[in-house]
Amino acid sequence: MSANKRDYYEILGVDKKASKDDLKKAYRQLAKKYHPDLNKKDPQAEEKFKEINEAYQVLSDDEARAKYDQFGHAAFDQASGGGAGPFGDFFGDFGDIGDIFDLFGSFTGGSRRKGPTRGQDITISIDISFEEAAFGTTKNIKYKRMTICPKCNGNGAEPGTPITQCPECHGQGQIKQEVNTIFGRSVTVRPCPVCRGDGRMAKTPCSYCRGEGRAYQDEQLEIKIPPGVDTGNRVIARGKGGKGELGGPFGDLILNIRVRPHEVFKREGADLLLEVPISFAQAALGDEIEIPTLQGSFETYKIPSGIQSGDQRRLRGQGITILNSSNKGDLIVTFKVVTPTRLSLEEREIFEKLLKIQAPEPDSRSTFERFVDRLKGKK
Repeated sequence: MSANKRDYYEILGVDKKASKDDLKKAYRQLAKKYHPDLNKKDPQAEEKFKEINEAYQVLSDDEARAKYDQFGHAAFDQASGGGAGPFGDFFGDFGDIGDIFDLFGSFTGGSRRKGPTRGQDITISIDISFEEAAFGTTKNIKYKRMTICPKCNGNGAEPGTPITQCPECHGQGQIKQEVNTIFGRSVTVRPCPVCRGDGRMAKTPCSYCRGEGRAYQDEQLEIKIPPGVDTGNRVIARGKGGKGELGGPFGDLILNIRVRPHEVFKREGADLLLEVPISFAQAALGDEIEIPTLQGSFETYKIPSGIQSGDQRRLRGQGITILNSSNKGDLIVTFKVVTPTRLSLEEREIFEKLLKIQAPEPDSRSTFERFVDRLKGKK
């Protein structure tokens, strides 16, 4: 018997130093390729499948692999007289085959569903204004979702017709399949392909949803968007997504927020940024101005004399509400001294006089001015 058997490593197409992961990967690929359910027209597929199983089960067991490496097939010949093989009922569970069924259930006419599944989440992107993001708003959302069939109320049967036990699985929702190998019998379980794992089926399927129990419907929902949201935030309406299969729960409706920019204000977290232009005269003499806020009102602010371009002032609590909080950020004002580009004759005369008046005395020169004078050879 041993002389006619192929080498186990050769069967799996691996090296003798192959790791367990290498063995398992090779086994899965070959078992999927030669599984009898996928090769019903190939009479040799079942024998190849058995050969692959035998090789893997020996090489994946450390003790059995050690014996095989030392004695070859002869290590197990003495145990081959019985019907169960060298490891008795070791393969009764046959977990890897179950995994393989999970991998290609769709090819064998089955389904990987084993019970109620959660419905699909629905994601919608929505644009809102800068003010809506700051103060919060309510949006009327229109969308389609898979929901409970309005005609059969989700049971999949035409109204007035009965729901019967599935004749294929006899109400179990599962199909058991036995695979005979030289090591014994292996039992695999997969969802019933007729009732899709439910165990029941409509004698007359609903004409509206075709027995699915679910159908697409137009939905309209008002959703509150809280103050403080920003681009990239999500607002989730729990249970407003698609209906799950086999009586499973609804998924969620997810709004992805995108905030349109403002023409004047910018945002940095919960703080608002505002650039306020002022004249040379306002910067030199100081002035009292009105600063706009996002709320549409004005804050009176007294500019101190001598303020520099780029100087900032912070107005506490005039920013954006912090998300999920009652606290607010600040309004940060940056003053920008604007240089006039077009001067009237009177303005030009004033600036020319100012230029002469502002010529610095030697002892009042700035560090920069002293440096420039040294470069020019002055002392």
